[in-house]
Amino acid sequence: MGSEMIEATDISKSFKDTLALDDLSFSIEDSELFGFIGPDGAGKTTLFRIITSLLLPDKGRMSVMGLDVDKDYRELRKHIGYMPGRFSLYQDLTVEENLKFYATVFGTKIETNYHLIKDIYSHIEPFRKRLAGKLSGGMKQKLALSCALIHAPRLIVLDEPTTGVDAVSRSEFWEMLQNLKKENITIIVSTPYMDEADRCDRVALIQDGSILKVDKPSRIPEKYGSKLFAVSANQRYKLIQTLRGHKQIESVNAFGDSVHITFLEDRIDKDFALYLETAGLEKVLIEEIKPGIEDTFLKLIEKNGVR
Repeated sequence: MGSEMIEATDISKSFKDTLALDDLSFSIEDSELFGFIGPDGAGKTTLFRIITSLLLPDKGRMSVMGLDVDKDYRELRKHIGYMPGRFSLYQDLTVEENLKFYATVFGTKIETNYHLIKDIYSHIEPFRKRLAGKLSGGMKQKLALSCALIHAPRLIVLDEPTTGVDAVSRSEFWEMLQNLKKENITIIVSTPYMDEADRCDRVALIQDGSILKVDKPSRIPEKYGSKLFAVSANQRYKLIQTLRGHKQIESVNAFGDSVHITFLEDRIDKDFALYLETAGLEKVLIEEIKPGIEDTFLKLIEKNGVR
């Protein structure tokens, strides 16, 4: 086996009349922290279930650690830790009982690989006698990760692990993943949060079952290709409607308190501020800005004609 942990070629999957994955091809390197970034319904969970051999693709081929996800699934599952999007541990078992159960399933003991989970489990060890169903979202997240690691997998697959947890727990979780990288574990994570892309070595932007772009997070916005402007005013909804009515504006996307826009001729009209003020808007501010990953993602969606 070379330096690749995963090789996927032309992977497609449909559920009745719904195309979930559309000819995906990508590779993920050994010991890489790789992120799939996209909204709900983009195809992330379906893809992760194929990677973990829980689903078979309708078309295409995928190998993980040099093993075929179809023919070699029994061997493959010994080396993968999977954390699904929904909390799937036994809620009527304690923290400690869940961990012991998963260790037993994989034919090991907690003590054997405790070094892998020590920093993670230390946050929840004071609550080891508490039922898993009584834990907070952040604590459930740490328990699920501990159970996914207890058999020392070479690959861990985490499906939206930070969804529904507080900001502090999100930050702590990513720090834990960075520490796990030092153990030469390959980590694949999905998230709908664009701000988490910078935590990954590389990311794939995915929408409607198609991969739009794969690159290092810092390089994705470099090829945005247009001048981008942030506009704000006193009435945000009216501002958006007014911008959409301007014939020279190519794209309008709301971002927090401002609206990001591009122009068809890639330059701002000298009378643009007056146009907004004439529409009855006040406290108008306009500035050219550098595009981010989310700006690039939205532009790629428009360019590729996906929803």
